[in-house]
Amino acid sequence: MTTDALSSAIPVPDELANNVFITSLNTVYNWSRRNSVWPMVFGLACCAIEMICTAASRYDLARFGMEVFRATPRQSDLMIVSGTVTKKMVPTIVRLYNQMPEPRYVLSMGACASGGGPFKEGYNVVDGIDKFIPVDVYVPGCPPTPQALINGLIALQEKIDHQSILTVPWYRKDTPGEVVPIPVLGPDLVDLRQLDKIRTEAEKVQPEPEIEAAAAA
Repeated sequence: MTTDALSSAIPVPDELANNVFITSLNTVYNWSRRNSVWPMVFGLACCAIEMICTAASRYDLARFGMEVFRATPRQSDLMIVSGTVTKKMVPTIVRLYNQMPEPRYVLSMGACASGGGPFKEGYNVVDGIDKFIPVDVYVPGCPPTPQALINGLIALQEKIDHQSILTVPWYRKDTPGEVVPIPVLGPDLVDLRQLDKIRTEAEKVQPEPEIEAAAAA
């Protein structure tokens, strides 16, 4: 029993003062969620090796209630994007994210997933998975150590602690669950949410008369 609880407006009998825990519904709700996060078994490149090491007995991830890695997005709360994100993989990543039930979280692990890393200028690598799905926690490093990933998981727990049942979108009727459009992979990766912007920019580029004449000939 804390001092704040003893001095609260709620009367507590003396014989129960050491046995009654006064708290809020948000605190109990968030406490239960923060200690039972189920990450998804999902690895892309070398950062996935560090994620596997984190789940080993040496680091005892069970202390944080996050040791139950699930093999399906429908049973997962957390997607750890660990490794280089290529354009070919983005549609699959978005599809898996849409299959995760709410509340769902995304942790971007490593320099590649967060900003492209050393492959940022490559033709087949995207410079950040946050351009396609919302990211809650970024873990820097190339690759991050297991300790760094655990620190990121603790940061996610702290974020969950500050959420309120009254404001989170998955409990509000006026804000239905967000479904991210799956990007189209063609000559390049096209985000369907950017179609209007792409059309506007394409209209600004008019072909030169010499090119039109050559094409007509």
